[in-house]
Amino acid sequence: MNQNKVALKNFTEAELKEFMKTIGEKPFRGSQIYSWIYRGAKTFDDMNNIPKNLREKLDEVSYIGNIEIELKLESKVDKTKKYLFLLNDGNIIETVMMDYEDRVTVCISNQVGCRMGCKFCASTLDGLIRNLEPWEILDQVLKIQEDTGKRVSNLVLMGSGEPLDNFENTKQFLRVVNDKNGLNIGYRHITLSTCGIANKMRELADLEIPINLALSLHSPYDDKRKEIMPIANAYPIEDILDACKYYIRKTNRRVTFEYSLIRGVNDSEKEAMKLVSLLKGILCHVNLIPINNVEERDFERPDKSHIYKFRDILEKNNIPATVRISMGSDIGGACGQLRRKHK
Repeated sequence: MNQNKVALKNFTEAELKEFMKTIGEKPFRGSQIYSWIYRGAKTFDDMNNIPKNLREKLDEVSYIGNIEIELKLESKVDKTKKYLFLLNDGNIIETVMMDYEDRVTVCISNQVGCRMGCKFCASTLDGLIRNLEPWEILDQVLKIQEDTGKRVSNLVLMGSGEPLDNFENTKQFLRVVNDKNGLNIGYRHITLSTCGIANKMRELADLEIPINLALSLHSPYDDKRKEIMPIANAYPIEDILDACKYYIRKTNRRVTFEYSLIRGVNDSEKEAMKLVSLLKGILCHVNLIPINNVEERDFERPDKSHIYKFRDILEKNNIPATVRISMGSDIGGACGQLRRKHK
């Protein structure tokens, strides 16, 4: 791909109209082209109400931006579908579609790989390859809608990568995906998951867009958290909790604390009670996630009675908590698993 060309899917409709002006065209052409993009046009020649000379000009200075389905797996235990997408540079990312009765949720990636180093996650085993551009994040949703014929109503930025480590591209993606004549996915239907880059959490809060924030906590103790998540060496729990409180004040949205339960590591009654003391008075919800076994790691999933005992301690102390149901367990549903096997 010519590096001097711009990806049109990186633009909101208003930005595309402005772009048209910079190349000497009328702004209304931007709206026409924008409409074609969201009707699935793959090439400029698909846009049959755009003059030929403009299509040729567009081809010289821009590209639409298309990723391709490399592999699709469909779960036999639920309606989950997992996609591997091939990027223009040959890299591969993965995306999961979860089809519930009342909504279709897509879990999207925003980096190729990840440099955060969390010990329970397969995405980070090869480190960070590169950031995704806004259009590459967006196109995961567009391609799934095209493939399934279903409208995606909810998004979770919980696939491969740390969204706040790709902050500028993530910000632009949020603007583009919310654009009313594009996908028009409401901010309240979008959840961004972070491992806790506190300064970027505050920057996100300052945008005052009411997306849902999910914070990967995984231990109420700094020393244990550092073992599980290297990012904790830079941002202690007190700092990230302050950033969460700031986010709540700025957006009036509750924060979800994600807590991966690892057998014998962070699943004791003592840890549950410490978690209660940390979260008292915070507008929050705890999402308990029994870990998926990752071949390259030696962490194990706790047994079911242990999981629900941990949840009950939180609930009895007025900390709302749920146990996440594992979706697509038969197709390597957890982040990074399928991509590594495919490679």
